[in-house]
Amino acid sequence: MDKKLIYFLCTGNSCRSQMADGFLKAIGGGQYEVKSAGLEAHGLNPRAVQVMKEVGVDISGHSSDVIDPAILNRADYVITLCGHADEHCPVISNKNVVKWHWGFDDPAKAQGTEEEIMAQFRSVRDSIKNRITAFVQDGK
Repeated sequence: MDKKLIYFLCTGNSCRSQMADGFLKAIGGGQYEVKSAGLEAHGLNPRAVQVMKEVGVDISGHSSDVIDPAILNRADYVITLCGHADEHCPVISNKNVVKWHWGFDDPAKAQGTEEEIMAQFRSVRDSIKNRITAFVQDGK
């Protein structure tokens, strides 16, 4: 059986799409092909790496990539994780793609003390984990 290709998209492929990518690989147990990308490549956010490591998911080897039209058009699911990516997602020519938008706040825009910023990263991480868990269990 072919694995379903899940393509997570965000603005910079630095935080939210990386977390979703890491969680789906960890929770999905290898039943999906998982890719992530951004409208731009902003580099992997070190705080995202840190909060994922806290829950036992290592994304430190991930790269921050720009959307690849070839992957986009062979994906089974294209899931945008921020409004900007949802609004600016390239045209998908494959009509069989299921496109969903799961909106999460951008933790990279959090302000305050380091502790407050990290709390925002953890909150977004936990929300993404819950959404991924539901997707793996229910397929939606």
